Amino acid sequence: MPPFFKYKKQKVHTDQSKDTQDSANHHVPEPIESSLSANLDSIKQKTGHSSDIIVRTIITGNTSLHKASVVYVAGLVDTQAINEFLIEPLQTNHDLLEKLYQQDGLDKVTKEFITLGSVHPVTNWDELFLSLMSGDTIILIDGSNKAWSASSKGGERRSIQEPSTQVSVRGSKESFTESIGTNIAMVRRIINNPDLWIETMKIGKVTRTDVSIMYINGIAKTEVVDEVRKRLKRINIDSILESGYIEQLIEDQTITPFPTIFTTERPDITAGNLLEGRVAIFVNGSPDALLAPALFIGFFQAVEDYYSRYDIATATRFIRVLAFFISLIGPAAYIAITTFHQEMIPTQLLIIVAAQRDSVPFPAFVEAIIMEIAFEILREAGIRMPKVIGSTISIVGALVIGQGAIQAGIVSPATVIVVAITAIANFATPSYTVAISARLIRFLFMIIAAVFGFYGIILGFIMLLVHLVSLRSFGVPYMTPLAPFIPKNLGDTIIRTPLWAEKIRPRLISSTDNPVRAGEDQKPAPPQKRGMKKKNTR
Repeated sequence: MPPFFKYKKQKVHTDQSKDTQDSANHHVPEPIESSLSANLDSIKQKTGHSSDIIVRTIITGNTSLHKASVVYVAGLVDTQAINEFLIEPLQTNHDLLEKLYQQDGLDKVTKEFITLGSVHPVTNWDELFLSLMSGDTIILIDGSNKAWSASSKGGERRSIQEPSTQVSVRGSKESFTESIGTNIAMVRRIINNPDLWIETMKIGKVTRTDVSIMYINGIAKTEVVDEVRKRLKRINIDSILESGYIEQLIEDQTITPFPTIFTTERPDITAGNLLEGRVAIFVNGSPDALLAPALFIGFFQAVEDYYSRYDIATATRFIRVLAFFISLIGPAAYIAITTFHQEMIPTQLLIIVAAQRDSVPFPAFVEAIIMEIAFEILREAGIRMPKVIGSTISIVGALVIGQGAIQAGIVSPATVIVVAITAIANFATPSYTVAISARLIRFLFMIIAAVFGFYGIILGFIMLLVHLVSLRSFGVPYMTPLAPFIPKNLGDTIIRTPLWAEKIRPRLISSTDNPVRAGEDQKPAPPQKRGMKKKNTR
């Protein structure tokens, strides 16, 4: 087995067994040989003679023949850059390979002739394969037991496009891609500050996926950064294929329908959260960034709230929160009213609802369950179906669930209206993960309402609030700043105060050494009127 795939076993708790285990499983990296042919044979053997491993051998020299090989993985590198800045200089400069055989010749060549990004030495097979599979180019010299790794990452990648889930009318139209380097650069373009620090590590015993954490030094709390770093280093798993793997492995609470880590595909949202003291996590191959700590109220905030006037942003946030509650208890309230609390319905409306339900063979609870399950199936089908026929599914579904179900006498028109309003309200939630949570909890409220009526709904709300208050996100209370109650941070919750009034960063998230984000006298004021009498300075 290649040394690249050898790893230590789990630690043994007893001191004696731990020493024995460490000595038995201690992995010493295998050094690179001095024979070029032996090294190339080892690379081909350890990669299974894969067809995408490209080896270019160059033979040149004036007084004697010298050999050098360039090895890279097709599709992971910039082939044009390799040919122009690496292979061509080695082929055209006949004295170049001779200089490689001189003392410190490879150092001189890489500094003077090879202009292919950063170049660093590689002395063992573990480092060689890690660089090779990451998109770097390996330079091997016959007779040298040291190779060189040149940065040449490239290949075909998806270009920057508009966001698909977090759409905004006003603001940036850029979204993250699957390239971790591109994503980090997009955030750096927004925050032009050297205090924007990035730490990168490899996670996944087989995939060796690049994972980076980003934070602003001096604004992010040291305890939060240390906790994020600790949880990432604790991960011991074969593969990391998407940021969802990381999210599930580092979250505080697993038995909860609510997300405790915020995900976004927008660079401006990431930058805004970094400026509040949060930590961003990027995973290579994922177009979403993870932000921690996450607060419950943050899932109802949209990027346009900060680009619009505070009064408009406050009104839209009220609408989103109201829509969330409707998506939670809409069908449950309908079931409770029609089953237990008919006196709450006006008399004329009660007569209409009773006449509609007279021909329906099912109780209100069964009606609502049938409609909700049918709508969830249609929603899932619309997501999975190709875009060409996706609209057809929506049209057919509307006809079947709406007009067809009513004419068949399976459900009443009032039930269809309630389910439709609930679905529309669910779409108004900015965060897709919280919208899914509301869809799951909705069924629990429907069951409780069918058994206990409004008393059950109130009891369910109390239990839901207790659960939300008990949650933590990297040690920060989930309901901050409402519970615990922090008056100074209430300006960016359901109500958004003007930007000139938001002077303090979130207390439990940002560092206490740099809590101020806005200076004094930021409130706009009209210019003084012309012709005003100046004060008498006599």
